[in-house]
Amino acid sequence: MPGEPARSTLIDVTSQQLHSFLSGRLEGSSPDQLCDIISARSSSLRNVANPYGKPTPASRKAVEAGSVTLADGVLLQVDEVEREFTLAISARFGIDEIQAFVLLRSFLYNEGLSSNGGSTDKGVVDELIAAITPFYYSERLFVLRALIPLFRAHENTGDSIHTVATKCLPKILQDGHQFALDLITEYLHKTEMDIPDVLHADARIASRWAKQNMKEQLVMLEVLFWTVWGYVPCDGPLVVRIFEAAYNTNLGSSQKNSTLLLDDEGNQLQHDCAALWILVTVEVLELERVAEDGGIEMSATPSDKAFYPSSPESLRRIHEIVASNLSSQHACTHLAWAFVLSRLTSKAGQLKEIPDSYRGFLDSLHPHHNRSKEREPSHVLMARAAFSPEAGLFQLLLTLLTTSPLFVTSVAWKTGSTVTDPNAIAFRSVLKGFVIAMVELVPVELIPDFDSLVEVWIALFGRSERQSIAGICRQFWQSDWRQGLARRAIFDVARTRFPIHFRPLVRLLRAMTASGFTDTDPLSTAASSSQPPADESDDGDREICSRHVFYYMDKLPTFSLVIPLASCTGPNAVYEKTQAAGPSLAYTNLRAIRLPGGSVMPARSKGRLLSGDGGDHIAVCWQHEHSGWKVVLDVLTEYVTRRRIYTGTVDLYQDVAFGRTGPGSIPLTLRLEDVGMEIDEGGDQALATDALDLIRSVIQDNEALAEELLESLESGSDPNNSSDNQPPDLVHLTTMILEEALSRSQARSFSRTQLITSAMSVLSALLSLPKYSLRVWLYIRSTSVLFGPGRTSGFAAVALAAERTSGHYTMTLALLNLVQQLLHEAFASVLTIPPDNQRLKQVKEEVLLRAAAFVHGEIWVEHLSWKYAQLGDRFEIGRRVSSFYGYVLEQSPPALADRPFPALSQAVADALLHKATTSTINPLVSSIAVAPHILGTLYASRRYGDARRLIYLLESHLSLTRLILSYKQSIPESSKPCLLEQALCARVAGGAGFTDSTRSRIDPVDVLANYVKGRDIGTTVPLESIRVLYALCASLSVTQPSPATIIGHLSNPEATVASFVRIVQHPYEDLALRNAVWNFIALAVDKEPALANLFVTGQFRVPNNKSKSKENTKSQGVDDSKKHMSALEVANETLSRWKDLWEANPQLLASVFRFINIVWQHGLEHKNLIDATRGNDEFWTNVVAVVKEELGPDPDYETETFIILDDERRSSLHEAVSVQSYRRMVKSYAVRVIGQDIFLQPQSGPSEPAKKPLSYSKLAPSFKSEDQLNELILEAESTSYDPSLSDKLAAQLQQDFPGLSLTHLQSQDLSDEREFGDDFTFSIALLRSRLQQCMSGDDRANAVEEVERRIASLNLNLSLTHAQMALTESWQFLLHQILPFVRPVPEIRSNLLSLSATISGDLALEKRSGDMMAKLHGTRLNLLLSILEVVWFSDSDTDKHIMSFMNLVDNIHKVLLNEAQPPSQSFLGQLSVPFHQILLQVIYFCVRQCRNLARRPKVLTASRRLAVSGLVDATLPLVIDALRLTFDSARTRLDLDLDRDMELLVAVFEQCTRPDINVSSVTWLTRCQETDVIKSSLELLTRTDVIGLTDLPLLRTRRQPLYAPHILLFHMAVVSIPSGAERFASEGIISAYSNNGISLAASSGQIDVVLPELPGERSPAHKTYCSMMAIVSAVVSALRRQHHFFDAEACGFVQLYGKQIIRALSWSVGDPITLPLLEEMEQVVGLFYALAESAPPTASPNPAVVKVLRVFTTHALMLLQQLNYALTHPNHIASLLEPVTADERALLEKEPTAASSLLSVDMADLQKHPLTARLVHQLFRLSSSVVSTLISISRAYDVLLGEQEEWPVQEAVIVPHSKVVPGEPASLGTLLELANCTLDVLRHLVDRPAGQAIAPPASLKDTPLDVLEGMLTARKTLEALLVYAATQLAMWLSKPEFDASEMDSEDHVPQTIDMREGSKRPPRALTDRIRRGMPGEMATDLEKLLKQAKPILRKSVDDKRDVKGDLTQVLLRFMSEWVMTTPS
Repeated sequence: MPGEPARSTLIDVTSQQLHSFLSGRLEGSSPDQLCDIISARSSSLRNVANPYGKPTPASRKAVEAGSVTLADGVLLQVDEVEREFTLAISARFGIDEIQAFVLLRSFLYNEGLSSNGGSTDKGVVDELIAAITPFYYSERLFVLRALIPLFRAHENTGDSIHTVATKCLPKILQDGHQFALDLITEYLHKTEMDIPDVLHADARIASRWAKQNMKEQLVMLEVLFWTVWGYVPCDGPLVVRIFEAAYNTNLGSSQKNSTLLLDDEGNQLQHDCAALWILVTVEVLELERVAEDGGIEMSATPSDKAFYPSSPESLRRIHEIVASNLSSQHACTHLAWAFVLSRLTSKAGQLKEIPDSYRGFLDSLHPHHNRSKEREPSHVLMARAAFSPEAGLFQLLLTLLTTSPLFVTSVAWKTGSTVTDPNAIAFRSVLKGFVIAMVELVPVELIPDFDSLVEVWIALFGRSERQSIAGICRQFWQSDWRQGLARRAIFDVARTRFPIHFRPLVRLLRAMTASGFTDTDPLSTAASSSQPPADESDDGDREICSRHVFYYMDKLPTFSLVIPLASCTGPNAVYEKTQAAGPSLAYTNLRAIRLPGGSVMPARSKGRLLSGDGGDHIAVCWQHEHSGWKVVLDVLTEYVTRRRIYTGTVDLYQDVAFGRTGPGSIPLTLRLEDVGMEIDEGGDQALATDALDLIRSVIQDNEALAEELLESLESGSDPNNSSDNQPPDLVHLTTMILEEALSRSQARSFSRTQLITSAMSVLSALLSLPKYSLRVWLYIRSTSVLFGPGRTSGFAAVALAAERTSGHYTMTLALLNLVQQLLHEAFASVLTIPPDNQRLKQVKEEVLLRAAAFVHGEIWVEHLSWKYAQLGDRFEIGRRVSSFYGYVLEQSPPALADRPFPALSQAVADALLHKATTSTINPLVSSIAVAPHILGTLYASRRYGDARRLIYLLESHLSLTRLILSYKQSIPESSKPCLLEQALCARVAGGAGFTDSTRSRIDPVDVLANYVKGRDIGTTVPLESIRVLYALCASLSVTQPSPATIIGHLSNPEATVASFVRIVQHPYEDLALRNAVWNFIALAVDKEPALANLFVTGQFRVPNNKSKSKENTKSQGVDDSKKHMSALEVANETLSRWKDLWEANPQLLASVFRFINIVWQHGLEHKNLIDATRGNDEFWTNVVAVVKEELGPDPDYETETFIILDDERRSSLHEAVSVQSYRRMVKSYAVRVIGQDIFLQPQSGPSEPAKKPLSYSKLAPSFKSEDQLNELILEAESTSYDPSLSDKLAAQLQQDFPGLSLTHLQSQDLSDEREFGDDFTFSIALLRSRLQQCMSGDDRANAVEEVERRIASLNLNLSLTHAQMALTESWQFLLHQILPFVRPVPEIRSNLLSLSATISGDLALEKRSGDMMAKLHGTRLNLLLSILEVVWFSDSDTDKHIMSFMNLVDNIHKVLLNEAQPPSQSFLGQLSVPFHQILLQVIYFCVRQCRNLARRPKVLTASRRLAVSGLVDATLPLVIDALRLTFDSARTRLDLDLDRDMELLVAVFEQCTRPDINVSSVTWLTRCQETDVIKSSLELLTRTDVIGLTDLPLLRTRRQPLYAPHILLFHMAVVSIPSGAERFASEGIISAYSNNGISLAASSGQIDVVLPELPGERSPAHKTYCSMMAIVSAVVSALRRQHHFFDAEACGFVQLYGKQIIRALSWSVGDPITLPLLEEMEQVVGLFYALAESAPPTASPNPAVVKVLRVFTTHALMLLQQLNYALTHPNHIASLLEPVTADERALLEKEPTAASSLLSVDMADLQKHPLTARLVHQLFRLSSSVVSTLISISRAYDVLLGEQEEWPVQEAVIVPHSKVVPGEPASLGTLLELANCTLDVLRHLVDRPAGQAIAPPASLKDTPLDVLEGMLTARKTLEALLVYAATQLAMWLSKPEFDASEMDSEDHVPQTIDMREGSKRPPRALTDRIRRGMPGEMATDLEKLLKQAKPILRKSVDDKRDVKGDLTQVLLRFMSEWVMTTPS
């Protein structure tokens, strides 16, 4: 319960679960835990009368007080509702109140109340009583049963709980003898108990109580049996007490409530009690001990007083009891006691003097001692009486052995017996001791009914599951066989009659092979016979027994014949009488005789008369050693001969029987018909069946012995015979028998069925022998009797069809077993088929395809509609077919390309998935769906055998379903729903589920969910069901269109979720199931939101109960008690004890953390639900503690030995590696949970500090501690992957098993469901099945062992590697999330920088290669990158930091040159997971930080600069080569990865080519030339889609086209270096830029800022156009005036795009303005500026350039006028601003409304309008560029500095008047107005701090606009305006007089030259011209402006940054000289 300080195992663990733990059926508890559980309930275990005590005042008082202390010391609180329920339970059952409380809590916790609700006519308490009664009754039984495995283990040192038993039993039972007596006393009390008064009213309840009482009696007898089995000695008084109880109760049949036990269940309980009493009474006599020499001691002072023969009084009392009753049910006890008396009598006869104490007893055995010679001993009389027909001894034994649940598991299943352990070994051991005593007491020859004895012997040793008889068979052969003739006499008698009586010896020997019953045995169930043995030791026992049988049969010393008396006399006599030593007659043969089987009995052999009935024949047993196996083969041959199957008729026998005799030898040849073989009512079919059964029992699963047997059978053939005369071998004979039996047209008979089944079984057994299996394949292929070729049906179809009329399917099941064996052999022998014998593979595949088609068409699709005499047969047929399909899919996964038998695999995949039909899927889904209803019916009718088979069917069907769903997820069409998914998500016709509600149609998904919580379907079905649900959920999550969810198919989702949560919460639930349910819950939370919400909350909504009545309060109390915690609450609770799970079960802890991680991944969906947990201090304390928990060194993974762990063969290192891997996964999930929690933290505002979540606060101290941080991250960075393991394994497979590859062994489980350990990635089970036929010879066996060791080692290594990679990725994720909190902390940055150097050092030294290692290399590089992203760039690193950084640089240089992991492999696509992108980002960081250091003086010393150069020199060739490769690849396809490669490569290239760290560009430019990378980039640009319209969805997603931006950035990087620009100019840049995707639009002037197809984003075409303009400008600027050819190309470029250029320059203040348009205008002006700057001197002008610049001047003056207006009216221009991107729109929305009165630029106001401020700044910058370009065009500096004669007066384009008209070109007044505006701005800025922000960035890529930048722009603009105004005014005033037409002329050269002569005109001329109308005030205004600007400009100059000088002074002097001069 939540909030309790401790849990009590008394509540958590029911008695049933305790019994399961002790019996080994459940796992998950250590011996110490078991001892604690047992110790807490020892008083209940001890108290057989009242295990739950009686009501006591003290207990009642504690319950009423509300607080009880349990037996294990746990204190629990009792609420009001629980108190009422507890007292009601105590009163109802008469048990202690505290025990009643424990019972209530345990019931609610482990079972839960049904969700159906109770009926209205019963109270809540009555409902609870009714619900808890079955649980209470069951617990009472299991309290007693819990002792049984303890008693059993106490006597068996090899038992897994032996230590528990030896420790606990003495504490529970201080006095074992008294405990046994208490058991008997309580048993007798129960037989006389009255029905409690409270139950009399209801007959049904009374009957249930009576049966419960009888069940408790039965279990008590079982406990008594095991108590005296070894723990409590059988002393005299105890044995007497047992006998008295047995006889007084008439073996339990005397019951006071017998009238309530008249139904089948009651009768069965009484029969079971009687059988147990018989066993107990025989057991306590300890016959085996009595039979030993010295077993009985007759002495006055015996040494062992605890043995009953030491008590004469007890012997007397036992004799009285036994002798007084000789009813048939006491026959066994009677004979057993006779044996004891015989031993007592024998012992007395050996004594010289009989002790006085025994004399009276012995005398009582001989009352007529004076006539003792005539009187037979008592034991003889008793034995004779026991063997009399009236006693029915053999009938009783046969009844016990064939109909009692104690000995027949199938009967126990069918009757639902209460017997705890049906067919226990101990039960058979007791009877075996009895039978041995019987044959020692009376010689076998004298036992009156030998045939019945044989039947009993066979039933005892042969008709059982293998594990129950293997031990006693081995004991007989190894012990009893050697202890005297009497014990083996039964075999001697049968042998002496062989082969006259063929069947007894053959059947006895078959029973003694320890193979258990055959398929046709009525006691067998197909389900039980198909199950593997429970223990590997059983296989060893069976091999020993089979070998004994083989050798015994191989050398039989006698051969019996029936001979006619006539052959003993006369001249042709063959035999004659001889004188024998004894009374019997002897015979000898006069001639050599060839006997059946081929052996020759020499003449004069001795024979003994067996019998002579006075007729014409006698039976003689001859002393002649021969092989009985040859006789067996002869019997089969004779059968074939008689059936006329073999070619030839008359002389067939001679041909078949080992050839004829040659001339010269005259032995008499006898056939089987001549030896007098008797054929009983079974006919020759029975002989053949027995022969085949014996053969298959010996050879089954015993390859070595099978080969010996077959060699023995074939060794007698005559080598001189031709192959045609050779006798048929066993395979051929069996096949012929099978053909004959199947093709026989007769009515179905059981003997025929047995024969067919046996023949098929022999073929199945022979398939396991490599030497003989080929014959089986060839015979099956050649015959059409089984599977006809093509569409034809074989005889099998006809024969099997006959079974459908009777409803018995023995042959069908045998055929399916044969098909399964064919399949197993085919896959097991894949590697043994020589490569040059592909025909054999084809033969096998052809047979398998025929078999599969037969099974599918004739059985699978039809079997549900057949009639069944036993419903279990239907289940078994379905199970075997689905197992067949499943085995094919497991052994030959269709997803593998080079799988074995691909056609078979594809056929199964097509049938079940690709081409599935309703008839194929329906048997699978409907069987799963309707099974609960059928199961409930079977349990109700007590047909437990059929129920068990149905459970096996479910296991197989669910496994197949999971395989199909898992495979479906690996195929390309996985997004399409398959028929199986549709069937599982559709309602099918059926009955009820586990609940009481009945529906006409049921939902398979709901049924699967019910299976998970089912308690009566074993442990496998729930596990497979949850795995099917997992696979289904995973498959549905990727299906399109999305189908209904899992939750939509649950009838009661809340109840289902509650049951799942109860499973994961229950500490003693099956661990595999708990992990699987956790996995499903995690997947559901990830994939299904509705189901996720239910798991996280536990319910859909909180109910609102308004009624407050008392009854409703009780109901609410029940509801509360029924409530279970949500999965999240269970996870929290589990986390509180994480340390225990860390040590004991890290796998479960990993499952819990995985769930928490998934919930946090979807934290936004469940925010309200997880907020409480997110703020829980204890929760994060635990999570951080897990993160900080030390892992320790990784364990070794190279397997040397294997051990048996949980009944599986495992690597000795499996557990250690598994634990370490899961612990690492736990840490990885914990780290990721913290990262996810930080991600969920709401983002703070830009001005607010980041708010730290609690999760980070808990972890933060670890980041500040350098040692702790190093330990945590280096732990995540380490990897123990060993590529040599896979290399060595692959080499060995290639050498030793060339047909096997690792891909064949790949696990097909879903990756999330695989378990770490030695079976993680590659299936060892699959390996073993493939290599099982490759172990012939020691060398091959050693090779197989070595491969298995290496596979295990590889799996272990991959387990560690996978977990390490997960931890690395988690830390990478966490580091990314904590950036805002960690970057500002200097000490953390220092620690991480040092750590990055360490990690890079590890990467640099990497020596491991291979694809997997490359993936790990990339993961570790990613971790390094995450660290560097936290470290980030810095301009203020200390020397310590710089040293760490330089180590990083040096290490990354080595990483680049690493030979084991060369980056070139990654670029070339040779790795499955390339890592070059991560490496490029790391290099980018290093190089850029190196540039930061380079800007700092004296930081980069010579050695450091050398290290930087080394990195750059290593990087550039690789990057350039990769760029060329990327550009070439990009021409062929559009690929996002290529785009990302290109982006990173260009970024690194750009950083590495900067002059501050790469002084010389020669090297990399040479590399560019060698690789032709520039030309390749230009070609790509001309071919690529620079806009991105070819893939519009991708464009809308990425908001930019592929490739083009990166290509242009590469171009910019190259041309930004002058030498690079020169190289670039020669590669045809203008051609490429004039012929690409936007050329047509640009030349038409149609490139807009936005695209209609891409709303909310800037047009990619516009970006590209602006970039091209910038690049061309850069090239022109770089080339200057040296390359005039390029100026012409550039002018052509300008003319081509003239319309777009003029469109930009034609902007006016009436048009909308956008920031991208401003950028375009700047780039256009920049291009003209570059052209103007690079134009040749006036002496040799380029006409094209002159023309272009002249046009620009015209447009520029118009533009300048518009800019002036815009800058002097900022609010107007702000109103015209149109946002393009979302960022701009957001900024514009935040912009406050401007004051309408603002007409000029007011900086104080602009600060409140950041977007307007940025716009104004860009307009100033554009104005500056325009004026600077005009200055360059007008050669203003030549005017300032040169002679007046050289002034380009034709460039005087500014009219010196004061008019400012927006529609006209700029005038001098325009310049002055703009200059004054600029001066105002500058004046405002110079007084403010340089770093103060004016406007935030407009987007993430922009930088904030600060005062310094604004001041520099304003100053540059002002200076340009002043220079241009002064020079323009001076040139205008210096113009000669000419007409306007002349001014418009372009050719002024003559006039210019002429003007040079007049350059020294007197100033008066100038004054005169001013007087002639030139406005003089312009000059005055300009001068005034200069004087005003002078102090402001001086103030804006930074002496450290700017060139010293006073421009205003220069301009004033120029003005005074050329403009302001007045006449003197």
